[in-house]
Order: sequence, then structure tokens, then C-alpha cells
Amino acid sequence: MDNSEQYLTVTALTQYIKRKFDVDPYLGHVYLTGELSNFKIRPNSHQYFTIKDDHAVIDSVMFRSAFNKVKFTPETGMKVRVKGHVTVFEGRGNYQFYVDSMEPDGLGSLYLAFEQLKKKLSKMGVFNLPKKPIPKFPKRIAVVTSESGAVIHDIMTTVRRRYPIVQLILFPAVVQGDTAAATIVEQLKRVNEMGDFDTVIIGRGGGSLEDLWPFNEEIVAEAIVQSKIPVISSVGHETDVTIADMVADLRAATPTAAAELATPVLREQIENIENMQSRMIVAQNKLLNNYRQILNSYAQNVFLQHPERIYEVYMQKVDNYTNRLQQIITSELRWYKERLWNHETKLAQVSPKDQINYYQNQVSNDVQNMTLVVNKMLSNKRNYFSKQVSALDSLSPLKTLSRGYAIATDEKGQVLKKTSDYQVDQPVDLKVVDGTVKVITKQISEDNNG
Repeated sequence: MDNSEQYLTVTALTQYIKRKFDVDPYLGHVYLTGELSNFKIRPNSHQYFTIKDDHAVIDSVMFRSAFNKVKFTPETGMKVRVKGHVTVFEGRGNYQFYVDSMEPDGLGSLYLAFEQLKKKLSKMGVFNLPKKPIPKFPKRIAVVTSESGAVIHDIMTTVRRRYPIVQLILFPAVVQGDTAAATIVEQLKRVNEMGDFDTVIIGRGGGSLEDLWPFNEEIVAEAIVQSKIPVISSVGHETDVTIADMVADLRAATPTAAAELATPVLREQIENIENMQSRMIVAQNKLLNNYRQILNSYAQNVFLQHPERIYEVYMQKVDNYTNRLQQIITSELRWYKERLWNHETKLAQVSPKDQINYYQNQVSNDVQNMTLVVNKMLSNKRNYFSKQVSALDSLSPLKTLSRGYAIATDEKGQVLKKTSDYQVDQPVDLKVVDGTVKVITKQISEDNNG
């Protein structure tokens, strides 16, 4: 007898077991507690990990749609509470726990997520960034909140009472639910893109941690930090503190308090201006009176009325200094005279007068002898000079001219020696003994005997 029909395939057996798991009412809704193991976040994907206790381990899967709803960041070693169902993975034939929701064991998931984000931002230094100052006299204020809530009504009432000249612009946003964080970020970006606002107020009324959760989202904190316009955060009641409150430039306990922090009281400012104006007038009059008193005191000053008296003291000092200087000079001159007389006495004792007389006599004799020699030399030179002058005189052209001769020259002063140097009608200068005669050449004839 063939018993082959009694044997099942692995697939058939696995499918049978899987159907058993799927129809078991106890395995369809399982609440499990344990410790996360081998947990490594896969961005934008399904999460695969194990849940264990001291004696057992179970493979677990959490699909992306379910994991995106988890508010905190799961980590290996963290104790959690999970809800899901158990089934068999046919490909490997082992059973797995499919997690539908997860929360920390002992702490609420939102509270844990809040602490995790706060710790992360603290490490990044976000809380230590310098706060932007809130303008004291704003012209335009943007309010990011629900258009139907009491927050905008409270802010409008407070601003109208305190500072009605400011322009209040509402940027409606969803402040509760899964889409709230994104709308808050979008409106903050719109306000900064417009750029003509002095202050931004964001907030909502009170509620549970779940209701306030959009203001604990990291994207909202990032948008507040990146805002170029100062942000005042007013979320919940005075005891409620959110991440938005921590990163904002200023935190207000209530929306009314936010409006008060964003605006001054116009009436008080006007009174302050009037008081300052009055104080300025009083101070100005006081200052003018002080200057008048100073001017009057100067006008009554003896030295200003009689400026010559200022110099009287100095003139006396000059006279005293002059007398002292004359006394010092006289004393110094007396000392130098005495010193000179002493030197004269000492010089007289060692006077070279005799030697000087001897050399003076010798010089006189030498002068006489030199005079005789020089006179004799001059006499000889005079005689020789006379002879030379006589010889030159006999050869002088002027001597020849005195005997009736003349020297002919042309206009350029060239001496005309031959008939060829003359031209008819050419002017000729005749140098005679007592002057010059200008003649015109009329005729030229050569001497044949020449």
C-alpha cells in the first residue's frame, strides 16, 4: 500500500501552521512587553528587530506606516510595550510578531520623545543661541495660531487695549493633530518671506501633552530658530512648557501675556514722553540759569573788568627777575674781572717783552735793508723799461703817422696794402695821427716801377 499521500510538503505544512496562527483569537491581538534588541533605524523603510526577556526572543517587524506614528526614538536595550499580532513568515517557516504600536515601558511615549528631543537640541547648542531682542515699539505683529480659537481673540483684545496703533496680522494654522506642525512651519516661513514684521507670536490654548505636541516637533523648533524675526511663544497654560517655548526668543505664560510682552502701553508711553518733555524743559531752564549765573560771576570778576590787573603780578615778578639777573650778571662780571687781573699779573711775571724788543729791532733792520734792495731793483727796472719804451716808440705806427703817413682800412677794419685790395667807389677809412678820414676810391693805378 502506497502511503505517499500521508506526507506533506514543507510549504503545505507552513501554510497550515500559518492559518492556525491567523485564526487563533489569542494571537490576533497580543500585548507584549520586553526589551528591544538588534534595533537599527532604517529611514523610510520597515523596521526589523527582536524583542526579548530573560528566557526568550521573538523576531519582530514594524511596517513603515505604523513606525511613522511612534513619537519617540526606539533604541536597543529600551524596554517597550508593543501591541500587534503573531503570524508565520512562510519563506523561512518561523513565526514573527508584527508590531502595530509601540510605547516605552514605564514612561509615556510623548514624554520620552519630548525628553529625547530636548536632549538632542541641548547637545546641538540650540538652547544656548543668543536670543533676538523684541522690538519695544512694533509697527506690525504676525500671529500664528488657530483662527477660531480664543488665542487670537485674547491677543487682539489685549493689543487694542494697550497699543492700538500696531497692525496685527493673523496667519491661521492648525494647532492640533498630525498636520499641525507642518502648517505652523509653513506660516512661519510665510512671515519671514514677507519680512516686514517686527514680531511673531505663535501659540495656542491649554490642553494635554498630546494636544500640545505639534509645538514639541523638531521641525517647529528648527523653523523658530531659523526665523529672522523675533518669536514669542505662548503655548498652553503657565505650567505647560514646550520645545517651542525653549527655543523661542521669549516665552509667555499665556496669549495675553504674549501680547503684553510684544507691545507697550501707549497711554503710558505718551505720559512718559510728556513727563520727559517737562523734565527736559526744567533741566534746560536749570542749565540756562546755571550758565547765566556763571556768566554773571565772570562779568563781576575784577580781573575781567580790569584785565590789566592780571599782568600786575607778572610785571612785579618780571621786575624781580630782572633785578636778580642784573645782580647775577654783575657778580659774574666781577668774578671774571678778578680772574682776568690775576692772569694779567701772572703773564706780566713771565712777559717776553725783552725778546719782543730784540726781534722788533732785528725786524726794523731787516726792513731797512730790504727797502734799500727793493729801491735799487726798482731803479734798475725803471731804467730798463725807459729804454724799451724808447725802442718801441721808434717802431710805433703812430710815430710814422706823425710824420704825415696814413693807414688805409676797409669797412671791416682790414688794412689795404696793395692796389688789388681797393675797389672803385669803395669807401676807405684813412687813419691819421689825430683821427680817421673816410674817402671814396675814384681811380686805381698801379706803379709800374713796383
